[in-house]
Amino acid sequence: MTTPALVCDELFFAYPDGQRALRGLSLVVQRGERVAVLGPNGAGKSTLALHLNGILEPQHGSVTVSGLRVAEKNLREIRRRVGVVFQDPDDMLFMPTVQQDVAFGPVNLGLPEAEVAERVVRALDMVGMRAYANRPPHHLSFGQRKRVAAAAVLSMDPEILVLDEPSSNLDPRSRREFGEILRGLDLTMLLITHDIPYAFQLCDRAVILDQGTLCADGDIRDVLADQALLRAHALELPAGFTLAALDR
Repeated sequence: MTTPALVCDELFFAYPDGQRALRGLSLVVQRGERVAVLGPNGAGKSTLALHLNGILEPQHGSVTVSGLRVAEKNLREIRRRVGVVFQDPDDMLFMPTVQQDVAFGPVNLGLPEAEVAERVVRALDMVGMRAYANRPPHHLSFGQRKRVAAAAVLSMDPEILVLDEPSSNLDPRSRREFGEILRGLDLTMLLITHDIPYAFQLCDRAVILDQGTLCADGDIRDVLADQALLRAHALELPAGFTLAALDR
């Protein structure tokens, strides 16, 4: 049996104000899967994402990545294996130029200068931003900054890419272009999103989180076709996106 890319086992987590964000959540993701994580606001989706590379530590339960437990002693390697692209790219970009932002992670791995430069070029090519390498990130559009944030993660050669609301605040063209970039990546991927059409375009499997628990898990077609299930968890297909649209 191949070791799963990701295993979450009975995760519990509550914030200091008492909000119970995860309540015994268990999830297994195999290598190469693309999983949409759906659910209403406050379901625990972003909290789950922050557990996957050790930004948050479970109060009970565990997370393992390719068999390596997410724990303080392993954080350096875990954060290489699991890249998280946040909803707002400005939370990730802080260097004077695009090139320096994308190089930041590999430099901190202690890689040789030539390898860092090679990774930067490769990551920027993957997201179509090589021509902007010497530009200040804050001079770019939101969609371009989103691509640079993704490149900063890709430069670490992750095994798993976690994206929190990847289509949020993108105009239609940028939304389409970013989706094409994601579709072309050969990585295990988790998309945490409210954008059901985007999830459907990019993922074959969907899970629904609600009140910190896993409420559904299956083929994305089956999950989205179950109207009663969607209604029970405050989800609905957008106007114009009918069940006929599921026939890709």
